[in-house]
Amino acid sequence: MSAPRDLRLPKSRRLTRPSEFERVKKEGRSERGALLILGALQSPDRHSLRAGFVTSKRIGGAVVRNRVRRRLREIVRKHQQDLRADLWIVIIARPKAARATYRELEDEWLRLAKRTSILAA
Repeated sequence: MSAPRDLRLPKSRRLTRPSEFERVKKEGRSERGALLILGALQSPDRHSLRAGFVTSKRIGGAVVRNRVRRRLREIVRKHQQDLRADLWIVIIARPKAARATYRELEDEWLRLAKRTSILAA
């Protein structure tokens, strides 16, 4: 069974260009945790949430990096209704994220999201 259309996180809702990641890094606000780094920037178009995910080779092999990336995408997809709609966010996985459970990643993400004030009232 597929997710309802408004709960999906299609590629059009993701940051894909290096220039977009760089812009969030330079102009946005970031918070660091043990498993993740969360960067957020108010969107230039102000209409849609877009998210980008970074999993470097320091995390592990391709299978491990893809697993972490899928978990992070699911966390953002699941909580997208709680986020402000005018954001670009970048989530960078740290090496410890490879050994973390889904619940640990979700807890860390929620804690960092609260600290960066990206959750809607």
